[in-house]
Amino acid sequence: MKTFVTIVLSILLFSSCQNTNNKSGNKKISLTAAGATFPMPYYNMVFKKYTSEKGVLLTYGGIGSGGGIRSLSDKVVDFGATDAYLSDKKLSEMPAEVVHIPTVLGAVVIAYNLPGLDGIKLSNDLLEKIFMGEITNWNDPAIKKNNPGKQFPDLEITFIHRSDGSGTTYIFSDYMSKVSQEWASRVGTGKSLKWPVGMGAKGNPGVAGTIKQTKGAIGYIGSEYAFAQKIQTAKVQNSSGAYIEPSIASISAAAQGEIPADTRIMLTNSDDPESYPISGFTWIILYKEQNYNNRSYNQALGLVTFLDWLISSDAQGEAEKVHYAPLPQKAVEKAKAILRSVTYDGKVLLK
Repeated sequence: MKTFVTIVLSILLFSSCQNTNNKSGNKKISLTAAGATFPMPYYNMVFKKYTSEKGVLLTYGGIGSGGGIRSLSDKVVDFGATDAYLSDKKLSEMPAEVVHIPTVLGAVVIAYNLPGLDGIKLSNDLLEKIFMGEITNWNDPAIKKNNPGKQFPDLEITFIHRSDGSGTTYIFSDYMSKVSQEWASRVGTGKSLKWPVGMGAKGNPGVAGTIKQTKGAIGYIGSEYAFAQKIQTAKVQNSSGAYIEPSIASISAAAQGEIPADTRIMLTNSDDPESYPISGFTWIILYKEQNYNNRSYNQALGLVTFLDWLISSDAQGEAEKVHYAPLPQKAVEKAKAILRSVTYDGKVLLK
């Protein structure tokens, strides 16, 4: 909580500076945002690229999707970031109408620490029993049966989960609720959950670091964190029964179905036989009407211009460098249409 308050105070200071600049006629734009840690490696890269090319300063605080939604609700950021779209109920609780802009696709991987045992296969039944605390040791007969030829140690399983409100948790728990009735009834889907077992860590970096340091650990993290820290990842069973590794191709396959006009859709457990089953969009959220809190027209125009660039081929072409999948064209088209509905004093900002 102390960290969250510090970040929010920093964002407030930035916002204050922006308002002062706006009132004095200074047209230099800086944008502040906070939220999901899932897309941070991608955001850090492309935000820096945009600043270098356009001179627009972008400040992002990775405080989790829940924090990003709160920050937008409190109007202390230009935009929030979340891996869990806002439900109809949550949208109705926001101070004004909010729109969603998908920015990239990523995977939530099942990461573990078992030296010498790469590429283990975990069925949906095994995931349920491990994460519900029913299987507690790596040498359990059910795990060994699903992985013939692999020698599992007599070692306690330690489940690591998120301690903060998290869109990564939402994606993971949405998947688990689709493949496990017991999970759906006992734990459910959400950004914050009452975990039956395990220990918590903050953010994707915290979970990744704890798994890497704890022999016998298992947990869920954004794929880039596993790749960057060389953490082992399991092959997960998709809806066709195939065991799939996360890759650009298998993540992209999850988004081959229809996408609604507002882009609010969960891609988990896709029926595409080539898809990695724990994949999802991550979104930027902003107010549809941008004239609030003394925001200038230039500030609002700078925001939507940046977001229009973020879904362009220039920014999307960077996604694979950090193991994310670019948006499919149909998602780009819907995102562009949404951006062209964003207004200032009721007048659209982008044509």
